[in-house]
Amino acid sequence: MIGKTLLLAAACLLSLPCAGRKITLRVQSGDCERENCVVSADVSRLKLAATSTVALYEQTATGLKETASQLYSADSDRHILFWILDGRTPAGTVRTFVAKSKKASPRGAAMNADDTQKAIVLKKDGRPVLQYNYAYLDPPPGADSAFGRMGGYIHPAWSPEGNVLTCIQPRDHYHHLGIWNPWTRVEYDGQLYDLWNIGDKKGTVRARSVEETCSGGVFSGFTALLDHYIFNGGTEKVIMNEYWKVKTWNVLDGFLWDFESHLLPSTQLPALLKAYRYAGFGWRGTPEWTKKNCEMLTSEGKTRPEIDGTNARWIYVAGSTQTGRSGLLFMGHPENYSFPEPLRIWDQNANGGRGDAFINFAPTKNRDWELLPNERYVLKYRVLTFEGGMSAERADRLWNDFANPPAVTVDD
Repeated sequence: MIGKTLLLAAACLLSLPCAGRKITLRVQSGDCERENCVVSADVSRLKLAATSTVALYEQTATGLKETASQLYSADSDRHILFWILDGRTPAGTVRTFVAKSKKASPRGAAMNADDTQKAIVLKKDGRPVLQYNYAYLDPPPGADSAFGRMGGYIHPAWSPEGNVLTCIQPRDHYHHLGIWNPWTRVEYDGQLYDLWNIGDKKGTVRARSVEETCSGGVFSGFTALLDHYIFNGGTEKVIMNEYWKVKTWNVLDGFLWDFESHLLPSTQLPALLKAYRYAGFGWRGTPEWTKKNCEMLTSEGKTRPEIDGTNARWIYVAGSTQTGRSGLLFMGHPENYSFPEPLRIWDQNANGGRGDAFINFAPTKNRDWELLPNERYVLKYRVLTFEGGMSAERADRLWNDFANPPAVTVDD
């Protein structure tokens, strides 16, 4: 029986198209079940030429099955292959794949990054997932000019049914911008600045450029560069550069996307992010959601009246929409500063009792964070927008896929 299995495996390998070098990728599910999970592997040993890409096949009981994959080349010598571990994979099991170099050829992409010349819109099968805005946004009518913003925020973020789950420049907080990532108390060269409350005119964040975009069968995404400015006596100074690395994934259920913030002090002085009750990765929800029609839950079992000031691995919010019920699950990564991060949310009494929805992962809520020159500091989050409900069990599984993805071994 063993001999027959080995012969079958050998026959499958020989059935691959003859051109190109091959490697074997073994995906170990680990201690928990996986379902439609994002996986990746370094396939640099294929020694790909500039005109090459990778074909991926799964070893099954009946032979090799082609699997959608997407190659990302970090540089000319380092190549990462991404794919979705489709279906259910039981805990403690291994799935085997064969990757083969082949000549690249044009083909349609399910996941696209479209540039409107004002924004990058990431799409799945033609449906918009999120929009990163890099053009100037005028202040609301009648508002101070300080509330104008040179891009650097995500809005809209959509649900799979097309419901908009973010808002910008609400009348109660003109500086709220969908999904954005400024810092509230920044000490630089002995003085304190506020880059969150831009109406205070002490600082702001501005989009500078879009460094790259990518489209493909597995993900679409972009890398954007932003500058963090301080204002002092009529002068402006950039004290931090920030790279946003955003990818949205071709999974079956919901819109799944990753957000990475890479912070780099841009001068020879440190930037000290002082402890404060809110700062960092924030989301302002659709104005349709109030205390009457939305709910929140965290990984620690806390509901909305209990959440503010507690720490969590994930938090979800769900509310009524025109198509029924939609929501967002926000997940933090174990490598983040202050993980599990403190949360700042608005409870039911916010905005004169309306209870509008606001969520902020605030790693500096309880302690300072010193950013040193010539160093890079990274915060990682994953977001799922969904229709219907969300269970704690499903949120735990999705968080585990993000925080502890399956291990992949690579053999020739």
